[in-house]
Amino acid sequence: MAQVRLKNVFKQFQDVYAVRDFNLDILTGEFLVLVGPSGCGKTTTLRMIAGLEGPTAGEISISGNIVNDVPPKERNIAMVFQNYALYPHMTVYENMAFGLKLRRFSRREIDRRVKEAADILSIQDYLSRRPKQLSGGQRQRVAVGRAIVRKPAVFLFDEPLSNLDAKFRVQMRAELGKLHDRLKTTMVYVTHDQTEAMSLGDRIVVMKDGVIQQVAGPISLYDQPANKFVAGFIGSPPMNFMEGDIQEKNKHLYFVNQAFNLEIPREMTPNLLPYTGQKVVFGIRAEDIYDKLFATIKPKEHTVKARVDIVEPMGAETFLYLKKEDVSFIAKVGAHNKPETGQSIELIFDMKKTHFFDNQSEETIV
Repeated sequence: MAQVRLKNVFKQFQDVYAVRDFNLDILTGEFLVLVGPSGCGKTTTLRMIAGLEGPTAGEISISGNIVNDVPPKERNIAMVFQNYALYPHMTVYENMAFGLKLRRFSRREIDRRVKEAADILSIQDYLSRRPKQLSGGQRQRVAVGRAIVRKPAVFLFDEPLSNLDAKFRVQMRAELGKLHDRLKTTMVYVTHDQTEAMSLGDRIVVMKDGVIQQVAGPISLYDQPANKFVAGFIGSPPMNFMEGDIQEKNKHLYFVNQAFNLEIPREMTPNLLPYTGQKVVFGIRAEDIYDKLFATIKPKEHTVKARVDIVEPMGAETFLYLKKEDVSFIAKVGAHNKPETGQSIELIFDMKKTHFFDNQSEETIV
């Protein structure tokens, strides 16, 4: 196990910065996930830790040793790629043993490590097969097994599940979680899938344009996003955003625009009072908007009447795409709560779970 530290790391390709002023301590034994849209710099960061790319500036250290100029094979890391990268002419056993042979391990030690990794990943019955005889999920297990036999200080995963279908992705997520619990090794995992990030990570690093936006645990990211980007990226469907003004009426604050006139809870007043008369961005998640017919508390000042544009059944739940005036938003309701398209319905906004963002900086106000 090892601690990984990135200090003031930059990576420049010609005139473009892929990573900018990246500072992060990855704790010993932690499962850390780098997440963000394509082009945010997450894979470049992982490749710099691996030694496949060199930083333009800054320091990268593993177990307290600066590794900027240390070649990948001497960093005591193992990397699992998106495309498995198995040798097609070798058996599963030979694929897993190959790296150990190059390092001149004894036959007995190689056999012990390969069979131990196969047992961990439940691929004991496939050791004599070749990759073409395996499913995608089985191939990915072999790729992980090849990394396990090395017993590295740090595991690096570069979107390892993106080639699998939905069923196998869920299964492999669970397997990776169990693997981390068993090995207790430092793991750094790159994905663009926020569901993977939320289900796997002890901490999650959200990136945009090469810059860290927020580092936090899954629940903190969801409940307390640092800015509008994080709030919109984490959660499915994305958070609803609406522009409007903060207005004071009868010693109460309200969020007001052409469609809404919503009273703001008193506990949010101290943060929002300086924004009175100014434009802000209001955010609310789809699951915090309830059909009034099924709500237990129905405050009039938090009630909105809107037209149903689209009804999207999702199995366990239903997404309602709604419109009021020129403002569109999404609500997530029960699976059997399916109003007709074009119908007007009343909804309750749970204002205690809303978010407000500065209209210029997009940083969280409350």
